[in-house]
Amino acid sequence: MIELVERHTVLAVVVGSRAYGLHGPGSDYDRRGVYVAPTRAFWRLDKPPTHLDGPAVEQFSWEFERFCVLALQGNPTVLEVLWSPLVQTITVDGERLLAARQAFLSRRVAETYGSYARDQLNRVAARRERTGETNHKQAMHMIRLLVAGAHVLRTGEVLVDVRHLRDRLLAVRRGELPWDEVAAWAADLLVELGDAAAGTGLPEQPDRDEVDRLLTAVRERNLS
Repeated sequence: MIELVERHTVLAVVVGSRAYGLHGPGSDYDRRGVYVAPTRAFWRLDKPPTHLDGPAVEQFSWEFERFCVLALQGNPTVLEVLWSPLVQTITVDGERLLAARQAFLSRRVAETYGSYARDQLNRVAARRERTGETNHKQAMHMIRLLVAGAHVLRTGEVLVDVRHLRDRLLAVRRGELPWDEVAAWAADLLVELGDAAAGTGLPEQPDRDEVDRLLTAVRERNLS
């Protein structure tokens, strides 16, 4: 099955710390990609896999349709793939996917980004209460998600590169910023997220019709 990634990838990018502008010399290369299974493979009883790990370390890929479904739901992890500045592989189908990326955005990103961030905040707080320890890396990503959520609601673009906040975010990750300051920053950002959601120009729902047309065209091109 891994040949689907090796032979049929249409978009491959680097995400994680290197795309965020928060990497150091030893940071991993977190690779994410989208592959298009041959259309005839869906005619069999055993369907192609919706996602695959590998073959490289820290590499994960989605089949085109599954990727589209998750992106339509406003999944932050998936949306980052469409806006990553570090593109390693792209084909005609990948270019058309990127060209349609605005169709995946809607006001629901206020909930998805907010929910992801609140979940991480609650986990960090629960661990502090239980053990007295702070997961500083998780706290940093909670802040990053809140910043990114407000940005996409205000601008209609997914913020991946956060190097303008690098020093302060890395201070959170290293535990140099007191927890009270981190919690206060998160509270301020939650207010910003709410304000951005109230004034966003994003549509109520994503453009499923455009994504449907994109998926149909991709299936037709991969029918041979």
